Amino acid sequence: MTELFRPRRSLLYMPALNARALEKARTLPVDGLIIDLEDSVAPEAKAQARAQMQDGVQEGGYGAREVIVRVNAPGSDWVDEDFEAVAKAVPDAVLVPKINTAQDIEAIFSTLDAMGAPETLRIWAMIETPAAIINAPEIGAVVQDPANRLEAWVMGTNDLAKDIGCALEPFEPPLVVALSRAILAARACGLVILDGVYNDIADLTGFAKACQAARNMGFDGKTLIHPKQIEPCNEAFSPSKSEISAARAIIAAFELAENQGKGVIMLEGAMVERLHLAQALKVITAADGLSES
Repeated sequence: MTELFRPRRSLLYMPALNARALEKARTLPVDGLIIDLEDSVAPEAKAQARAQMQDGVQEGGYGAREVIVRVNAPGSDWVDEDFEAVAKAVPDAVLVPKINTAQDIEAIFSTLDAMGAPETLRIWAMIETPAAIINAPEIGAVVQDPANRLEAWVMGTNDLAKDIGCALEPFEPPLVVALSRAILAARACGLVILDGVYNDIADLTGFAKACQAARNMGFDGKTLIHPKQIEPCNEAFSPSKSEISAARAIIAAFELAENQGKGVIMLEGAMVERLHLAQALKVITAADGLSES
């Protein structure tokens, strides 16, 4: 592989105030952790949560798990101190809610640079408003900025459904339209994109179906709110044995001497193009990366 493969199948929200949960997170089979300073923390506890987050991130011990910190929304009373703590703690990324325009992202570039945050600190953006959906192509286009830190989008489906006024269902037409637009914009700009949370912790059957629907739509992974959701999420977003077998067959077919230089070949009675070869290589890269992680 030419670069480090980093799976983003499962990203678990963890309240920054819950020290016991943060300690347990170091052993969970999850691809990433989102340490939350926003929704799960009451106003009077923001300072304590911020300090606890900083201590936990600096202590480390999370192994290959990606560590992201969700700060409070731009313009809030707490966001400046949140950014200062994140710049000192240096997680893998900072997740910023209520991003509506490209200018919102560019302002964060400037803020992190002014605070001396290392270039390795990436920005993940919550896409959770109708304005963000409408402006998605422009928000994604900031990756062309030489100061770019933007790496991923996280869908805030609860807030998005509320603002649209539609039901929060995986196949609800208004939500599907919004999610599809976000996926297209993310892909056009080379961004990682993660689906929103599934609220019914007890309904693992419904959750598994939601994960499969999200993967079928094109999401890279899903955000979670409980550890019991990790296993079915990882399974849904991992290449299956049949997918791996089919991918290896395509790669092997294109490597045959008689197929060298061909753009289209026949494999088991089906037409296979080089775009299928690219997809097959992606599947094998993911499978190999997961086996190494």
